[in-house]
Amino acid sequence: MNRKPSSTVRLGLASLCTLVLAGFAGAPPDALAQEWPSRPLRVIIPYPAGDTGDVIVRLISSQLAQRLGQPVVADNRAGASGQVGLELAARAQPDGHTLSVGQAGNVAAAPHTARKLGYDPLRDFTPIALVARNHLALAVHPSTPYRTVPELISWAKSNPGKLTFASNGEGGFPHLSFELFRVQAGFTYLHVPYKGSGPAVADVIGGQVNAVMAAYTTLAAHARAGKVRMLAITHDARMNAVPDVPTIGEFVPGYSSHGWFGFLGPAGLPAPIVNRLNEEINRAVRLPEIAERMATAGLDAVTEPPKAFGELIRTEHAKYGQLTRAIGFKPQ
Repeated sequence: MNRKPSSTVRLGLASLCTLVLAGFAGAPPDALAQEWPSRPLRVIIPYPAGDTGDVIVRLISSQLAQRLGQPVVADNRAGASGQVGLELAARAQPDGHTLSVGQAGNVAAAPHTARKLGYDPLRDFTPIALVARNHLALAVHPSTPYRTVPELISWAKSNPGKLTFASNGEGGFPHLSFELFRVQAGFTYLHVPYKGSGPAVADVIGGQVNAVMAAYTTLAAHARAGKVRMLAITHDARMNAVPDVPTIGEFVPGYSSHGWFGFLGPAGLPAPIVNRLNEEINRAVRLPEIAERMATAGLDAVTEPPKAFGELIRTEHAKYGQLTRAIGFKPQ
């Protein structure tokens, strides 16, 4: 004959369940960190093979594999300027076995320029490690009458709307970087968007368009060959490799719009795992062979704690949000 448990027994069972649940609630982060990594790590690279972001990840991943004792598998998921891969990464389990790489364009700018974005960079990711800053450069066709940034600004002001500027697409990072330049310097221009930096640079070389902003490494060879005239870089400090190239900020006080790359995890990634990953990624970036490869690619190696990367994301997100609202940009 079945009997209902007494109130005392029921209370005891309830207390036991509460203790068990409380134990599970508090245990996972530390327990997970001790067991991690328990299987191969997957790094979702939201860029095609051979892209700068892809090269960076593969250099660092080989070092992570050695230090963590597990293979690190690179998973290229290119599309929509990196948005496809980041959306996939945002949905991963926060157990430290799936990471991704974000950059200024798809983390800070895209939330304000894309009509439909499958992730919120402030809510859906855990910043792990900023690893590199990269430089955009402003270049013009050699036949243009302006040889310096002040001359370009002066000419554009004297010829409203006649300066033509090529970018890799409407709302892309180079477009927004030039818009920031335009707003702060106070001139007007005609935007000529292309589907990628390649055709944009090609038309400046061909003389169909006056100016372009693109990665320094993309423009450097053309500048050395005399096909374009490089006026400045967009960072707030000159590059060590080319100290003779000025920054736009030297002529437009306060201007800075540089790119960056950093490792991200899904939201909720336990702090012990974040800190270990940050430590190992920073260690890899400090290796001479990796720092040298980054410098060759026109990148500045960076080693900072996770908090600094998170602050950068928030600052840049706010910066480009303010810019897009100021210019009335309509998400594409």
